[in-house]
Amino acid sequence: MSVASEKTTGEELAESLLEGVVNEPMRAATKLLGAHGDGYWLRRLTDDQELVAMVDHPLIDLSGRYPTVDWDGVGHLLKTPGWSRGVSRSQAAVLEFAASLVNRCPVQIGRISHAVDDAEFQLLLGAMEEASYGDPR
Repeated sequence: MSVASEKTTGEELAESLLEGVVNEPMRAATKLLGAHGDGYWLRRLTDDQELVAMVDHPLIDLSGRYPTVDWDGVGHLLKTPGWSRGVSRSQAAVLEFAASLVNRCPVQIGRISHAVDDAEFQLLLGAMEEASYGDPR
């Protein structure tokens, strides 16, 4: 079962993974991945069997009542050599930053900020604010 169709936007995909999630950092991290690249990482975490094989289980948990991002699995993935093969520096930085919001990956802010463009940087700032204070809307 996939939570995404080709017509699903990244934001809609993120929302489908947030039902029942009350942890603000997890909500912020998931929304960040939905907003970045029209859900690039949420789609890869759902469908990329090479990434799944690196951690030996699905990175989007579809087994419960509500599908969710398996942040422990993402943290494990980020420690696996070769996980970022074929992705840009900014794509890798966004996933690492999202995992850092939920305490699954330490990041060096200077390295992250130099890897992303201005629009991505604003997404990161918004996610950090939401993780700290809840949704500002």
